[in-house]
Amino acid sequence: MGIFDKVFKSERDIAKDEVKKVPWNELTSIEQLDDIQKESADHAVAILKHSTRCGISRMVLKQFESDYKEEYNDVKLYFLDLLNHRNISNDIASRFSVRHESPQLIILKSGKVVHHSSHQSIQAETLENHLN
Repeated sequence: MGIFDKVFKSERDIAKDEVKKVPWNELTSIEQLDDIQKESADHAVAILKHSTRCGISRMVLKQFESDYKEEYNDVKLYFLDLLNHRNISNDIASRFSVRHESPQLIILKSGKVVHHSSHQSIQAETLENHLN
């Protein structure tokens, strides 16, 4: 990178710098659900179920990530790829008595669901209500 690259940033580079990093933890095994449930005793835990083939799910994910604020870091976030891990989604529905939807945000505290929303009702701001 030359000196001019540092001085003259393109609009695309500026936009890249503004992208917020959401601290996702991948949810890839049913065994993790036991740990997540235990974790929720100490602080809120959220699971976002996302379908990589669904345009609405992609739009909701982008909006969630765009609206995410660092203050929400007290809520630990798990990301579930539904196409690769449908069995985990089924276990979530059974274990927490929440009907499967996609996309879906589920927030747990003390091992219990305290919030769930789907589709356009999913908002990053919801996390603010569950900060410890």
